[in-house]
Amino acid sequence: MMWLTWRQFRAQAITAVAALAAFAIVLALTESHMASMYDSSGLTSCHGGTCAGLATTFLVQLSSGQGVSFLPVGANVYVLLYFLSVLVILVAPVITGIFWGAPLIARELEAGTFRLTWNQSVTRTRWLTVKLALIGVAAMAVAEAFSLLQAWWAAPIGKAVGLGGGASIFGEGRFGWFVFPSHGITPLGYAAFAFALGVTVGLLIRRPIPAMAATLAIFAVFQAVVPLWIRPNLFPTSQTTATIAASGANVSLRANPGLRLTASIVPGQPGAWIISSEGVNAAGQQVGTIPASCEQAVSDALSPHTGTTGASGGSTALDNCVASHGIRVAESYQPASHYWPLQFAETGFYLALALALSWYCFWRLNRRRS
Repeated sequence: MMWLTWRQFRAQAITAVAALAAFAIVLALTESHMASMYDSSGLTSCHGGTCAGLATTFLVQLSSGQGVSFLPVGANVYVLLYFLSVLVILVAPVITGIFWGAPLIARELEAGTFRLTWNQSVTRTRWLTVKLALIGVAAMAVAEAFSLLQAWWAAPIGKAVGLGGGASIFGEGRFGWFVFPSHGITPLGYAAFAFALGVTVGLLIRRPIPAMAATLAIFAVFQAVVPLWIRPNLFPTSQTTATIAASGANVSLRANPGLRLTASIVPGQPGAWIISSEGVNAAGQQVGTIPASCEQAVSDALSPHTGTTGASGGSTALDNCVASHGIRVAESYQPASHYWPLQFAETGFYLALALALSWYCFWRLNRRRS
């Protein structure tokens, strides 16, 4: 049975190995140059507050594509490679779910070959066990291999961001929308779930093409829902209150005179993931409106020719005016120490879903008449 599974799966396996090899070669062409740029940037020996400036300078140099001889001058090769490599990691699980999982049973049902396959000496349970185990493990291995290759290549970028650098696409921290799901062990969980989802949908729909489309749609929904509502609540969040300046917050306007405070850091918690931030007064009550005395600052913030524009559409004058009224920033966050617990929790969540779907496939398949 294992030999038969390999014979049927070898084309997909060869394609996956070829894709991994091409991925590794492309990254290896620029890895040594990036590593040498990092070594010469001064980041290896910096201390204290000087590191953030050096890290930003290093990332800006990467963004400009300096020193890459085989590309035109000014080509943003590192930005392009970083974006494409993350994209490959994010789509690899769903690709295996669509092309490896969805047709696994649906193809047998559509072609009618199940009548021969499931009436041989090999039981349905053994047939499905071998298929799920071999191909499922291969899907997980491919997704994680892509992630490990990208992590090796992007190690200097991760170190620079960890030291406070930020530039272009490289500014995302470890909890970022694209960094968190493409690093660590989460690709394992995504691949296992996508593959099991594809198999299950194929068993229910019984036609490969519609099953592929449904697998893509369902997986996309999960990838949108989990980071928005599940991941932030896998562990209890911590709370703190800080001044507008200490939290790096910018005052912006929802609808004049509505107030929104967007914090960028948590004082004393470097690398923390900010879940939410809002303005509060000295009594800890939420403040949702701009103080009346800040109307001139509001006008300056809305004018493109007046004041210093902030990152969130506000201005320095507006920030200072709001702060002068005792308004502070209440932040809800996950500390940096929760990175790996969140990685394990989210991966476990997807693995549990994959196991539940696999169990359903065994139950459904054994109830089906030949």
